[in-house]
Amino acid sequence: MAKFDAKSFNERAFGRYMSAIPNVRMNKLKESRAIVSDARLRDTFKNNTQTGSVYAIIPYFGLIGGTAQNYDGVESVEPERTDTYEQGVFTFGRMNGWTEADFSYDVTGGVDFMANVRSQIQTYWNEVNQDVLIAILDGIFKMGETGTGKVKAANAAFVKRHTYDISDSSNATAMTEAMRVGETTLNSAIQQACGDHKSRFSLVICHSVVSTNLENLNLLGYLKYTDKDGVQRDLSMGTWNGKLVVIDDSMPTFDIPTAYGKTSDTTLEDGKTYYTKSGSGANTKYTAVETPDVADIGNYYEVTASDTGYTSYILGEGAISLEDVGAKVPYEMVRDAKLHGGEDTLISRERYAVSVAGVSYTKAVQATNSPTNAELSNGLNWSLVENGDGTDRKAINDKAVPIARIKSRG
Repeated sequence: MAKFDAKSFNERAFGRYMSAIPNVRMNKLKESRAIVSDARLRDTFKNNTQTGSVYAIIPYFGLIGGTAQNYDGVESVEPERTDTYEQGVFTFGRMNGWTEADFSYDVTGGVDFMANVRSQIQTYWNEVNQDVLIAILDGIFKMGETGTGKVKAANAAFVKRHTYDISDSSNATAMTEAMRVGETTLNSAIQQACGDHKSRFSLVICHSVVSTNLENLNLLGYLKYTDKDGVQRDLSMGTWNGKLVVIDDSMPTFDIPTAYGKTSDTTLEDGKTYYTKSGSGANTKYTAVETPDVADIGNYYEVTASDTGYTSYILGEGAISLEDVGAKVPYEMVRDAKLHGGEDTLISRERYAVSVAGVSYTKAVQATNSPTNAELSNGLNWSLVENGDGTDRKAINDKAVPIARIKSRG
């Protein structure tokens, strides 16, 4: 095995060693078929069949359709034409390094800190890539205002239809069990999103508050695996209605107003949301003011108490295509013999190509050759796949996008 020593470190041998370690978590994600490989990405970014190295627009074939015509030996067939759509796909790269001083080795009696680093790299990159996935999903559900004309309307329709909101955030009501996920929540959410295509969904990503609620209802069963030493370990994964569940506390949360009061402001506060009140009793409703006017501030209300809402994502088969396109030097060791008496730094790099089923990455707001998580979360960078016709641009049917989300209070 390659040693963590700058003089003897062999990055190729180390890379082979790391590849040989089973990535149980990623294997489970691939078993769900929500995360898949894609030959198009491999050909575009890895096999160099095209000039694109960080971003490309590739064909996305539309479905055949039309009304079947009567075959009676009299009428002539009138063939339909299929649209050819275009999809933006991209690569992202991430890197990090870990340094250990020679002196630390000396004063601890030879404890190999770098071996500890090696044992955690795979878990670290799993978490990094999971954060990238969540950023992508966050951005997709912010694309309601992206595009123009029919495409903008289609993007907004996708966000609405593929969001199953049981958080009841529009009214100032006390929390009820109906606002938490339950026995029918998942099935209802995927039916609303994709109708008779709901069977494609296979993966749920949720916060631990949501998973704990499911566990309390006996709706969640945890998965375990046995490592090479025969020790059984918790995967922090489960199943819900037959769908694989990934638990991640970095999932998006949002505030749900539960109490309102008359604002005491005399001038408008930047970034603050003001509300108007209508109805009374159980029918009381507070509506956010889109364009506050200081002349009406005496009639405005503001939030005085709130609960936390949780977003859960549901992915179907082939929702995310992920292809490892590699870095020139994925692992290397750098030694500085002078600094602090001598230090070794292990540097690790990864690059992946990504496409999202039915959704195009537009690269509208991206500063460098690799998008940051903040840029991936920007709705301006996402739009439903469209036909590219400048005179009558149209998007695909959002029913073909196997992605949905649930908004709940737990």
